[in-house]
Amino acid sequence: MMETESQSERSLAEWITFGIALSILGVVISLVGYIWLNEKNQPPILSVNQKSAIRKIDGKFYVPFEIVNTGGETAESVQIIAELKFADQVVETGEQQIDFLSDGEKEEGAFIFSKNPSQGQLNVRVASYKLP
Repeated sequence: MMETESQSERSLAEWITFGIALSILGVVISLVGYIWLNEKNQPPILSVNQKSAIRKIDGKFYVPFEIVNTGGETAESVQIIAELKFADQVVETGEQQIDFLSDGEKEEGAFIFSKNPSQGQLNVRVASYKLP
């Protein structure tokens, strides 16, 4: 004849371990849900601004800038163009290429001109990007 084993009660250590495992699982599920609900499904939103004052070094004028991606997706091959105009004619242009700009990321750089941008009209803009 087979003897039936009586069910043993779980020990306190087993209950504590079970509680900790259940808590960890709850936290993981909550974080996944939070990320899923708050995920930005927007394309890249790129803005470029002049960062600080123009510097003159060895007869060249350095115009520092900062570009920021405030959108939800990453942008690749971001092209920034600067045009310096005098009397409504473009006298000098500059171009920068940023390889990779993820959500919330900032990059800095500078355009270099031979004429003083303070005496003309300077236009710095994002010309293009591509999605990865």
